[in-house]
Amino acid sequence: MTEHGAHHDHDHDHERTVAPMVDEITDFEVLEVALRELCIEKGIFTAAEHRQFTEFAEQIGPAPAAHLVARAWLDPEFKALALAEPMSASKEVGVDWMEPTGFGTPSDFTAFQILEDTPNLHNVIVCALCSCYPRPILGNSPEWYRTPNYRRRLVRWPRQVLAEFGLYLSDDIEVRVQDSNQKHRFMVMPMRPEGTEDWTEDQLAEIVTRDSLIGVALPKPGVTTNVITDTRPAVHPIPDRP
Repeated sequence: MTEHGAHHDHDHDHERTVAPMVDEITDFEVLEVALRELCIEKGIFTAAEHRQFTEFAEQIGPAPAAHLVARAWLDPEFKALALAEPMSASKEVGVDWMEPTGFGTPSDFTAFQILEDTPNLHNVIVCALCSCYPRPILGNSPEWYRTPNYRRRLVRWPRQVLAEFGLYLSDDIEVRVQDSNQKHRFMVMPMRPEGTEDWTEDQLAEIVTRDSLIGVALPKPGVTTNVITDTRPAVHPIPDRP
């Protein structure tokens, strides 16, 4: 093999094995960039305002919602406020749905409802159309919440999907699926578990996980993470579009 030939083969191998710097851009990402640039060009918001909101969205999480539920478990008056005026109750735990822009995001705050679980009723939220989610109080939605397998299947086979998360409910408990849309957002207020009678708000808030606020898990003493265990494969999977 000549020196030139060896050099040529080396280049060919290099080109074949180098991975792209970024994954393929989706149609939604292209649309987002185009819409963002158009809004900035038209003066709807500035690039600095967009960066401020993005940084705000990335740092929020479910801790305020957990404290809201924990406080409601301890204070009947606050619980009544949370169920009747959830946006006012949100402010009591440090979440103002009008911040940080000062004018809010209509699709996020115009209609927010807290759903109370009872011994005979279990609520679970989904957005069957896309991935609407109460971000100001729960933070960004988990990846599985946005997948077609969760969105499309939960409304058809809710008990099976909950079982795949490790949540098995008896037949005498009604499972109510609340479907978010452009203007409505939901959050679940799960029931207070037994064995927590003398706990403080901070102790209770630790066991109110993001998944229990969505409705795919129940608060349990000792469970303070959102790691999902005891899962099993889907019986009726819906494949993603290519």
